[in-house]
Amino acid sequence: MKAKPNLRHAVDLLYSRGSATSEAYTRLLLECVRANEVGEAKRLQHHMELHFFQPDSAFIQNRLLHLYSKSGKLLDARNLFDRMLNRDVFSWNAMLSAYAKTGSVEDLRATFGQMPFRDSVSYNTMIAGFAGNECSSEALEMFVRMQEEGFEPTEYTHVSALHACAQLLDLRRGKQIHGRIIVGNLCGNVFIWNALIDIYAKCGDIDRARWMFDRMANKNVVSWNSIISGYVKNGQPEKCVELFHEMELCGLKPDQVTISNVLGAYLQCGYVDEASKIFSEIKGKDKICWTTMIVGYSQNGREEDALMLFGAMLLANVRPDSFTISSVVSSCAKLASLYNGQAVHGKTVRMGVDDGLLVSSALVDMYCKCGVTSDAWMVFKTMPTLNVVSWNAMIGGYAQNGQHQEALALYEKMLQENLKPDNVTFIGVLSACVHANLIERGHEYFDSISKQHGYMDKAVDLIEGMPHEPNCLIWSTLLSVSAIKGDIKQAEMAARHLFELDPLSAGPYIMLSNIYATCGRWKDVASMRSLMKNKNVKKFAAYSWIEIDNKVHRFVSEDRTHPETEKIYEELNRLIRELHKVGFAPNTNLVLHDVGEKEKYESICYHSEKLALAYGLIRKPHGGTPLRIIKNIRVCGDCHVFMKFVSKIIGRPIILRDSNRYHHFIGGKCSCKDYW
Repeated sequence: MKAKPNLRHAVDLLYSRGSATSEAYTRLLLECVRANEVGEAKRLQHHMELHFFQPDSAFIQNRLLHLYSKSGKLLDARNLFDRMLNRDVFSWNAMLSAYAKTGSVEDLRATFGQMPFRDSVSYNTMIAGFAGNECSSEALEMFVRMQEEGFEPTEYTHVSALHACAQLLDLRRGKQIHGRIIVGNLCGNVFIWNALIDIYAKCGDIDRARWMFDRMANKNVVSWNSIISGYVKNGQPEKCVELFHEMELCGLKPDQVTISNVLGAYLQCGYVDEASKIFSEIKGKDKICWTTMIVGYSQNGREEDALMLFGAMLLANVRPDSFTISSVVSSCAKLASLYNGQAVHGKTVRMGVDDGLLVSSALVDMYCKCGVTSDAWMVFKTMPTLNVVSWNAMIGGYAQNGQHQEALALYEKMLQENLKPDNVTFIGVLSACVHANLIERGHEYFDSISKQHGYMDKAVDLIEGMPHEPNCLIWSTLLSVSAIKGDIKQAEMAARHLFELDPLSAGPYIMLSNIYATCGRWKDVASMRSLMKNKNVKKFAAYSWIEIDNKVHRFVSEDRTHPETEKIYEELNRLIRELHKVGFAPNTNLVLHDVGEKEKYESICYHSEKLALAYGLIRKPHGGTPLRIIKNIRVCGDCHVFMKFVSKIIGRPIILRDSNRYHHFIGGKCSCKDYW
C-alpha cells in the first residue's frame, strides 16, 4: 500500500530542512504509527538517527517497536529494541510478538527466558506463538505454567490453547479446556465458539461440532468454514455441500477457505462440472483453489483437464507448490504422458519448487508408469532423503515393468537401510515374485512355497498367509496366472475374492468369461453375463491411446472415427499379412460370443491397441524410439502375442501399459514373460 501523500510529504520536508524539534518528531512518528506506515516510520527513524535524536519517552519507542513487530519487520524491531535504554514489559512483549509472527521460535524461547518481568500478555503471546508455529505441546505447557504463575487465562488464551489441542488431535485436553470455559462463563466470544467447533471437527466428533454450530448465535465466515471443513475431513462431503447452500441463503459471502473446502467437497462427491462452474466464478483465485481443482480433476479421471488447468495456473502467475506439482505429475502418470511429465519435471527444476519427498516420489512413480525406469532410478538415487513411499514407488515400478530382479534387489537394500516395509512394499515384492515365476524367492521372503510352476495351490497358501489383507492387485495377479495356465478352479477362486473386494468391477467377470470361452464353456460365459446384469456391474468400454507430438489419439475396438481411419486399417492389415508369413494366427478362441469364425476374426483383429499401434507406425515409421500405448483394461492374449510378433518384425520396442502392468515388447519377447 502506498503511503498517504501528507505523511510522505511531511517526511520529505524534514529531509529538505534538516533537523526538527522533539515535538515535531514525536507528533509525526505517532502519525506514522497510527496510519501503519512502516516505510515512512523507518525513514523518519533514520532521519532522527542522522541528527542524533532519540525519543526519551519509552511510550514513543514502544509504539514504533509495536509497529515493526505487527508488520513482521523483525530486523528493524530488533535493532530498535537493542538500542532502547528504558525497556518495559511492553517492549519485551513487542519482541515476543515479532518473533512469533516471523516463526523465530528459538528466539521466542530465549527472549521469554531473558525477561526481567512478565505479565499476562507475555504468556498469551507465548501460547499463541507456540500454537501458531506448530509447537502445540509447548503451547499447552505454557498454558499450565501461566496459571501456576498466578495469571488468569483470558478468552484469547483459551482460543490459542484449543488451537494447540486441535493440532495435536488431543480431544481429552480440549474437553478439559471446554470445561474451564463453561466454568469461567467465557462462552460469549465468537472466537471461543469457532475454536471449539474446530477442535471437535478435527478430532472426529463432527456431531458435537455440529451441535455447537447449530446453537451458535452470531456465526461468522470462520464459523461456517470450521464446520464445512470438518465435514470434508470426516468424509461427509455431501453435508458440506448442503451447508454451503445454507450459508448462501444466510447472505454470508464465502471466502477463499470456504471455496476451497466446497470445491473439495463437490469433487469428492463426483460433481466435477458443478465444481468447475464454481471455480470459474471465483475472482482472484489463490494457490489453494487452483490446487484443489487440479487434484479434483485428476482424482475424477479427468487428467487432461488437470494438465490444462495447470497451464492456466502458470499463465495466471500463480506459483505452484510441491503439492500442486505432485498432483500434476500424478495426472501425467495416469495418462502415461511422458512428454508432459518431462515438461512438468523441467518446470519444477527451473522454478526452484522445493520438491521434497512429495514431488520426487511422484516423479519416480510417473517415470515408472511411462515405462522409463532408468529415469525413475535417476530421480530416486538423487533424492536427499528416502521414506517408505519412495522405496515403494521404485520397487513397485520395477516389478510392474518386468524388472523383477531389480525390484527384489532394491527390497533387500531397503531392509539393509533398516526401513520397515508396509503392505504396499509387500504387494510390490510379491508381484515381482509371482510375475517372474520366482515363488522360491517368495518363499524366502514370506515363508511359503518353492516354485510356482505346477504348484498353484501353494501360491494360494502364499497369498492367504500374507501378513496384510490381500488386495485386488494380488488376487488379480493370481487370476491372470491361472488364466495363462488354464487352471479354471484357481481362477474361479481368485475371481470370487475379487467379486467380494470390488463387486462393481467388471474386470474379474470378463477375465473369467475369457477363460470359459477359451474352453468352449459357453453356458458359463452366459452365466457370467447374467451375474453381471443381476449385480448391475457395468462393463467399461475398452479403449487405448497413443501420444503423438504432444497430442493424445484414442481408439476403441473396430474404431472408424479417426480422420486417418483408412490409412490405419491399411497399415494394420499389412501388419497382419506380414505376421501370417512368420506363423502368427489370431486366437479367435478368446472372443466371448458364440459366433462364426469370420465374425470372431474381425472382432479380435481390430482391438483398440492394435489400431493405436498402426497409427503410431504411420506417424512415426522410423527410428528406434519406443511406441508407447496405454490401454484402460487388461490386454487380451491375442493382442499380447500380436505385439510380440510386431516388435520382432519392425525391430523396434513397443511399450504397452494395461490395467495390470507394463509390457516391454523387444525382439519378439515381453518383459512380463507372459505372466500378466
